[in-house]
Amino acid sequence: MQLQRNIRSGIVGVTLGIWMIPLLWMSWEGMPGMRAAVAQGNSQAALDWVNRGLGSIQAGQVSEAIAAFRQAAQLDPTLAVAHYNLGLALRQSGELQGAADSFYQATQADPSFTLAFANLGAALIEGNNLDRARDYLQRAIALDPQMGLAHYNLGLVLEQQQLWDAAAASFQQAMQYSPTTPEPPYHLGLVYLEQGKLEAAKSAFNRAVGITPTHAPAHYHLGFIAYNQGDLNGALDSFRRAAEGNANYANAYYGAGLVFMRQGNFTEAQRVLEYARDLYTLEGNAERAMNAERLLERSRNP
Repeated sequence: MQLQRNIRSGIVGVTLGIWMIPLLWMSWEGMPGMRAAVAQGNSQAALDWVNRGLGSIQAGQVSEAIAAFRQAAQLDPTLAVAHYNLGLALRQSGELQGAADSFYQATQADPSFTLAFANLGAALIEGNNLDRARDYLQRAIALDPQMGLAHYNLGLVLEQQQLWDAAAASFQQAMQYSPTTPEPPYHLGLVYLEQGKLEAAKSAFNRAVGITPTHAPAHYHLGFIAYNQGDLNGALDSFRRAAEGNANYANAYYGAGLVFMRQGNFTEAQRVLEYARDLYTLEGNAERAMNAERLLERSRNP
C-alpha cells in the first residue's frame, strides 16, 4: 500500500497542472464594434497604445508591452482588449494576481468576452480561489459550450473539490471538444482512481498515452493499477515507460523500486530507490525523499 499512498499524495500536486489558454494576443480589429468606435474618433489614443504593446510583444519586450497595455486601459477603461492583453502580459511575467484583475476588468468591459472569462478562471485556480474560478469557467462555457479548455479547467476545480462525478463529466466534455490533448483523459483517470474504478481509470490513462506516448504520469498510474492487480511485470514495464518519457520523474523510480522489492531483486531496488530519493530531494519534496530512504533501508536489510 505504500505505492497507493504515494500516488494519492501525488494527485494533489498534479491537479495544479492547469491548462492555460495559449497566449492569444488580440488587436483592436478583432473586437466587435471597434471599427465603428474608431470611425467616431473614440478611443483612438488607447488603440494606438494597444498596437504599441502588441509590437513590444512581437519584439519580446514584455515589460514595455505591460506599460503600453496599462496606458491603453487607463486612457479608455471600457476597452476590453487593452485589459485582456494586459492580463496576458502580466500572466507571462508571472504576476498572477495582476493578470486575474486585468482579465476581470476585460469581462466587465465586455460581458461576452469568452477568452477573458476562461483566462480569469484559470488564473483563479492557480490562486486557489476555486469557487470563483468555477463561476467564471461556467460563464465561459455558457458563452462557448465547445471550449474544451474551459471544460478541462472546470474539471480541475471539481476534482480539487472532490466532486468526482461532476469532474468526470467535465473531463469527458473536454475530451469531446479537445480530442488531441492528453490532460483531460489523464485527469479523468485520476478521478476514476478516487472512485475505485480501476478498469475505467486504466482505459483513460491508456487514452492519454495513446495521444502522447511520453506522458510519464499516465504511464506511472498505469503501473500503479498493474501493481495493485498483482501484475508486477506489467507494473515494471509501465514504470520504465514513465522514466523513458521523463528521466527526472521520481515517482517512476520509486514505483520500480517497490516492484523490485516484491520480486526480491534488492540490488535493483536500491539502485532505483537511490535515484528516486535524490530526485525528490532536488524537487524539495522532503516527505517523499524520506519515504524513499525508508524503503531503501528496507532493501538493504530485507
